[in-house]
Parts: sequence; structure tokens; C-alpha cells
Amino acid sequence: MKILFLTSAFNGMAQRAWIELDRLNHQVKVQIATEAAAMEKAVEDFEPELIIAPFLKQKIPSSIWQKHCCLVIHPGIKGDRGASSLDWAILNGEPAWGVTILQAVEKMDAGPIWAFSPFAMPFKSKACLYRHEVTQAAMRALLQAVERFQTPGFQPQPLDPSHPEIRGRWRRRTRQSDFAFEWSDPAVDIWRKIHAADSDPGVLVEIGGAEYYAFGAHLEEQLKGKPGEILAQRNKAICMGTGENSIWLTHLKQNQAGAIKLPATLALGKKAQAIPEAKLTPFEKTVHATFREIWYEEEGAVGYVHFNFYNGAMDTAQCLRLKETIAIAKTRPVKVLVLMGGQDLWSNGIHLNVIEHAENPADESWANIHAINDLILEIITSPNHYLITALQGNAGAGGVSLALAGDKVLAREGIVLNPHTRNMGLYGSEYWTYLLPKRIGIKKARQFTEQCLPWGTAVAKEIGLIDHVFGDTAEAFREGVKEMAQEVVRLPYFEKLLMAKRFQRQKDERVKPLASYREEELARMWANFYENDQGYHEKRFRFVHKLNEPAQSQQVEGRDWYRSRREIYRRRKWEPIDYQ
Repeated sequence: MKILFLTSAFNGMAQRAWIELDRLNHQVKVQIATEAAAMEKAVEDFEPELIIAPFLKQKIPSSIWQKHCCLVIHPGIKGDRGASSLDWAILNGEPAWGVTILQAVEKMDAGPIWAFSPFAMPFKSKACLYRHEVTQAAMRALLQAVERFQTPGFQPQPLDPSHPEIRGRWRRRTRQSDFAFEWSDPAVDIWRKIHAADSDPGVLVEIGGAEYYAFGAHLEEQLKGKPGEILAQRNKAICMGTGENSIWLTHLKQNQAGAIKLPATLALGKKAQAIPEAKLTPFEKTVHATFREIWYEEEGAVGYVHFNFYNGAMDTAQCLRLKETIAIAKTRPVKVLVLMGGQDLWSNGIHLNVIEHAENPADESWANIHAINDLILEIITSPNHYLITALQGNAGAGGVSLALAGDKVLAREGIVLNPHTRNMGLYGSEYWTYLLPKRIGIKKARQFTEQCLPWGTAVAKEIGLIDHVFGDTAEAFREGVKEMAQEVVRLPYFEKLLMAKRFQRQKDERVKPLASYREEELARMWANFYENDQGYHEKRFRFVHKLNEPAQSQQVEGRDWYRSRREIYRRRKWEPIDYQ
């Protein structure tokens, strides 16, 4: 079918929905929902058979939904209505939740139900919940709704609040008063409220006499102190005393116009200098709840390096700490190293917010790209270990190159890969000119980085970008990763596997040294950073400050998504490039 997306942003949910519908050979056009007139024109020009709203912050004009079937992805149970569904679900400690596919009508979220998919509610931040459980449930429900739309005679379920199956109700938009707490409250209650407001809008708190929005909460069971007192800092996070236990805050945003979300100690500025440091190395074992970005585990001859960076962004210091951890892990008595990333996201490359905050953003960009290059080089040059990268969550930009540096790339079913940086005005480094062509060839590598398409795991495996895809849930994926790592260790030809790896690396080095790839990439990045030849500084500013980027919106709206994917990769030789 011809399907039109009306979406406030082409975010992870919208990208995943496009990937799933594209797999079923639907032609999808994307319209960024700004003004009613623009949406009406998109409908008139495209003449869709079905309209889908994957992520919509405003009402669909009546001139559209009265003439076309418009299906809205709503992150709530049947009967739930309002713009803050997940906020309320987390605040109320709901044990189970779901995603409903509704037909647009005059009242918000009050239309007939086309499909519903439930899920158990884990205790996660709102953003993490949205990227995982909500998105997975949304895709199950969406595909069912689309199939039903194509089924003659199917009638959606009217929303009848009196029906016993309809448990949801209208809830107003959350306010700061709904998230408010006292520092004397138990840490677990504060944790829940910050989770409900993460990653937007955050919870307004007072720290050191100033107001900030707080993000990235982690429980602390060992450090204790006066409620509201800053007890310690660790890796730019701060630990706050509470009524029962304590809580870490990884990020803060000043309560003033133009402020951006930053690692907590950067947001505090000079105030952070007097905060004592509570060090914790990745190799120290802990039995109590605490905050750590990087940690190491070992099971037999397999070492696991976990790194959980907020929103997947990696600043200069984080890259260097991860590099050091991997280097030390390689001195351990293990044969296989598995890079696990975090449960939420794998990596999105360099840290644009920290760069924006820097006194000289070009210099910080340069330092950050060198640090992530050093990290990736540490992975590539591991002749005595077999490296597995295990992507539990989405990866973008330099984070994809980080994954490709491994010998074997594993991905959880349903994650989205964005192996490009051109839409941020960057050529890209991270040895992508070596790693990407090795897997998919020079022509496709160029297309991947220039066309800026999101890629699902099914096509990524078919094309050779990744090696294995499995695990509908994070738990199933992690168990599968452990099984595969142990299988590699037990291979009777394991030493020959390492010999072949060393031989290939030496052969590649003779053809073209890694230093040459890096030098060529950095020459282009120098022009991006210091000459701003592709508008990087303006694009970064708009991204960090959450301002609409007109050029990117036009690129999304003007693209023939059906043709774009098939020009790069067709599943079958006879698959037509143009929609028929």
C-alpha cells in the first residue's frame, strides 16, 4: 500500500515503523507534522491508502481524518488517553502496560481500537522504556493493524469506557508538581520520579542554591549523608543525600533559557571542584546498588565489558576510560572479549552536548574524535583475543563503527542502525573507511554514509553489516550472547581462528596501513571542525538545543524512501526499485 507517516519527528519509533513496513513492500512517505496546511498538502499530493502517526504531538486536522483512515500509535493501554501516558504509568508503578493503535477522531486518543499489544513494565526510565518495550509492542500492534486494514470487512473495536476490558482513562499532561519531591524522601521514590521525567522534561530540583532539571538517576546504597547534600562525584555524576540511601544524578540542565543537558559536574561548573570523588574502577566488584558507567565481568575464558553511557553519547574522557578498560581486560586470562555496551543503547559516537558546552567546540570535537579513534584502534589491534560486539540497543554515527571493529557483530532483534554522520555536517572518522567497506564493499559503504538511511537488523544481516540477530527481549539476547561466546571458546580450531585473524590484519596493513585511513579521515574532519565546510557547528547547535533543522526536515519529506533503500540494497534481483 501507499502509506503516509504524519510524525512530529523521524525518531526511533518512526524509523522502526518505516523499516517494518518497508520489509512488507509498502511504499511509505514521511511528512513532518508542523502546520496543518503542510499535512493537508502532503495528503493531497501523495494520495495515501492509509495514514499512520508513529510519533505525534498534535492533532491531525479534521480535513484529513474525516476523509482518510488515520492510525495513531498510542503508548498506553486500552482506554488510556492523554499526552503523558508513560509518565503516569511509571509514577503509578503500573505492573503492566501496552501500546494501542487508535483511529484518529475529534477527541484525542478516543477513536476505535485497531490493535493492542501488552507488555510487563520493567523499572526503567521513560526514554529506555520507550526505546525498548514500547517500540517492540508498537511494532507488533502496528503490523496487526495494517493487516486488519487490508482485511475486507474488519471493524475496529469502538472505545467503550464501560466495557470491563477498558481499564484506561483520560489523564492530563504531567506537570513539575507531579514529579516534585523532597530530598528527605526515600531514594527509591526519587528514583521513580526522575525515571518518569527522563529524558524530557526532567525534574526541577534545587542543588547548592540553584535550580536544575535532573536526569539519569541511579540508586546508591553505601554512601550516606544529609538530605540535599552533595556527597560525592564519579565520572561527572554527583551523589545526593536522601532520606533513605542516596541517589546519583548523571545529568543536569540549568533552569534558564538556552541551557542544555550536561554531565552533572559540567552543569555545576566551579561548584563541582570541592566535591570529593568516590572512585570505583571497572574491575571492582560491588554487591550494593551504585552508579558505574563501565564495568567488567568474567565467566571462565570470556570477559564482558559493559559500558552504559547516557543517550549513547561518549565524550573524550569516556572514550579513553573505555579504551583503558579494554586494554586491561586483554591482560586477563581470557580468550574471548565481549563488548556489551549498555542495556538501553549501544553507542551514538561523540558527545555533541559536551562539545557544544566547550569553550572551543572545534578543539573539543577534535579531541573527542581522536579519543574514539584510539578506542576503536584498541579493539581492532587485538591479535590474541577474539572480540565480539553485542548490540543490545540502537547504534548511530561512530557507534556503528565501534561495533564493526569487533570480529563478530551480534545484534538484538529490532534495534535500528544509523551508520552515517553527513546529516550532522561531518564526513566521519572512527576508521569507517576501513571497517565499513570490509563488510559491505566500497560502493555500498559510500551509499550508507551519504544516503543517511536507518537500517533494521534483518537487512543489516542480509547485507553483511552484522553477523547474527536474535533475542526478542534483552534477557534472551544476553543469554544468547553468553552461549555464543562460550561456543567460540570451545572451538577445537580456536587457535587457528586467531592465526587467521592475525594473518588478515597483517595483510590489510600491507595493503593500506590503519594510520593512512585515520589520516585521510581526519583531514576531512579538520575541514568540518575548523573550516565548518559542511555546516557542522550550526547543525550541532540546532540538534543540541532541540531546534528544528529545516534542511533535514526537507530531506526527510522529499525522499522517496522506497526507492532509496532499493537503490542501495534489493533483497532479490527482481525486486523493483520503484513502487508498483
